[in-house]
Amino acid sequence: MGLFSKPIKTLDDLFVHTLQDIYYAEQQITKNLPTMIEKASDPQLKSAFEQHLAETKNQVQRLEKVFKMHGQPVKGVTCAAMDGILAEAKEVIGDCDDPQVLDAAMLASAQAVEHYEMTRYGTLVALARQLGRQDCASVLQETLEEEKATDAKLTGIAESHVNKQAA
Repeated sequence: MGLFSKPIKTLDDLFVHTLQDIYYAEQQITKNLPTMIEKASDPQLKSAFEQHLAETKNQVQRLEKVFKMHGQPVKGVTCAAMDGILAEAKEVIGDCDDPQVLDAAMLASAQAVEHYEMTRYGTLVALARQLGRQDCASVLQETLEEEKATDAKLTGIAESHVNKQAA
């Protein structure tokens, strides 16, 4: 069984476990984004982080809806991947003295988080469809699109000025 609350024997078990994984991850993101908002010196980056915090809170609510739609209790399981991404982000952020380099570091860390979220939500959408749960897939697809948009926004901020200012 390892770290899982129960063995994963079916595609449905995998779907539920992945829901629990991203639920935990989104909660960790919600806890960590306020620090990034506080430390960001670039107004556009700060605004993007503030917007994503609001979106993340809505995404948690959507996940809770999917749990209920699927007849499962709302709960998370420890996500070692997200814990690792966030630990690395804290380490890198802690090592930055220059505010412009710090903005670039936070942007890079935020994109690592976004990419993980996109993989999880993409997987969940595919699993939901395979399980005949188009209702769940539609809710999860909405979050996947938000994650893609946030990633594109962060790329634009990085490429337009944050990385140049840090150089």
